[in-house]
Amino acid sequence: MSAKHAKPNFSHPQVVGIMKRLFRLTPSEIRSLPSYDDQNLYVASIDGGEYILKIMNSEDSKNTSLIEIQTYAMSVLHQNGLPSQTALPNASGKLMSLEEIDCGNGCQKYMVRLLSYLPGTTISKVPLTPQLLYETGKMAARMDQILQEMEHPHLSVLQREKFIWSLSNVPSLEAYINILEGDPLEEVVKSVIHQYKTSVIPKRSNFRRCINHGDFNDLNVLVQPDESDGHRISGILDFGDMNSGYYIHELAIAIMYMMTEHPKPIEVGGSVLAGWESVLPLNEAERDCLYVLVLSRFCQSLVLARRAVALHPENAEYLMISSRRGIRILRNLWELGKEQVEKTWFQSVAQFSDKL
Repeated sequence: MSAKHAKPNFSHPQVVGIMKRLFRLTPSEIRSLPSYDDQNLYVASIDGGEYILKIMNSEDSKNTSLIEIQTYAMSVLHQNGLPSQTALPNASGKLMSLEEIDCGNGCQKYMVRLLSYLPGTTISKVPLTPQLLYETGKMAARMDQILQEMEHPHLSVLQREKFIWSLSNVPSLEAYINILEGDPLEEVVKSVIHQYKTSVIPKRSNFRRCINHGDFNDLNVLVQPDESDGHRISGILDFGDMNSGYYIHELAIAIMYMMTEHPKPIEVGGSVLAGWESVLPLNEAERDCLYVLVLSRFCQSLVLARRAVALHPENAEYLMISSRRGIRILRNLWELGKEQVEKTWFQSVAQFSDKL
């Protein structure tokens, strides 16, 4: 993101001003939350309400139809009983407002929404038991099923052909591969892209289409303690990567990010897959491509994080969160090979089925 499309950096007084003017609320506490390229803030008001103020970066703020769809998708999931945030109307009854303000990069327009606050901690902070991973897979599948039934006049904006984070666009990573020059991982990434082209693309016509959340990761899933000393999912966050894709993409993304948080990453896939298949059993083509798609997401995360750090060194710590552990896991998955990894995953699914 260039300075022209910079991440918003609203000051404390600017946030207070927006809360009062747009939402008739007086903040008693404002706290920054992590974000890749937007500004997310926890806001408590003096009347006891808790909210998330989401300020989109200036580039994404231009795409009103896309933000409208994302906002609508959140409410559809919420209406269907999934723990999704919803946008709250401002003083003039609108769910989103384009605000022109100078927060350090000259006057820019930023889309502002106030979202409901969901209690819980990110799934990255709790032990990933087989049961919680199962529930994660099940939730991801239910979410995509509901999104696929969604009706909206602007659905076509989700056909994001050039969207770099879409698992349909893995070959476009080749444009940035020089960022890994001299790194031993360069060969692994090139090899995964080659496998994607030769083994995934020819089978893609057999994948089932759907609308993807696209970023079902360890910082976008909230959990709370349940009655049995475990955890249940209490929140699904961040719909900024929604795109038209395939069910198998969502599953691969969920597996990849849960692996980055687990002491034995290889064991993660089976539990997530078992949960997913309790809702949506995979067909033969999807099953055959899962391994390469998981590796492809690791490659996206690695290459695009390195690229973002080159552009924004000041944000390096957040940008490299998934990428650091991912390097080791990617290498390990690659060295184990498709057959060995699939065997571990599919045996684990069979064991889950026996228990249920």
